[in-house]
Amino acid sequence: MKTFTVATRSRSDMIDITGEVTRVLRESGVKDGICHVFVPHTTAAVTINENADPDVPRDILMELDKVIPLSDGYRHREGNSAAHIKASLVGSSETVLVESGRLILGTWQSIFFCEFDGPRKRNVIVRVE
Repeated sequence: MKTFTVATRSRSDMIDITGEVTRVLRESGVKDGICHVFVPHTTAAVTINENADPDVPRDILMELDKVIPLSDGYRHREGNSAAHIKASLVGSSETVLVESGRLILGTWQSIFFCEFDGPRKRNVIVRVE
């Protein structure tokens, strides 16, 4: 199991972490198995989606903001309820199959760290088995 840090740049951000996850996979020596990616934060998430067009992550964030606005009469005093809701909807983990030492992702797929309450320094935990 390995942990790496992601520095986010804005309140909402999607950062491609496929390279870092691949590095952890290589270091593990596992050739065939499963790679678990987990984000231990209540206002951040992880997802798999298209990375060929940078407008896709922008569109995802834009639509999440429409559905879950920053201010909407939330009761949570910290002022980041929207971030908690987005993180719950997107999810805190992803599992990727590993074959011949490679992540099994589609041609256009990447693993994204999703920030909803930044900018911050966040941790991502990867376990390969």
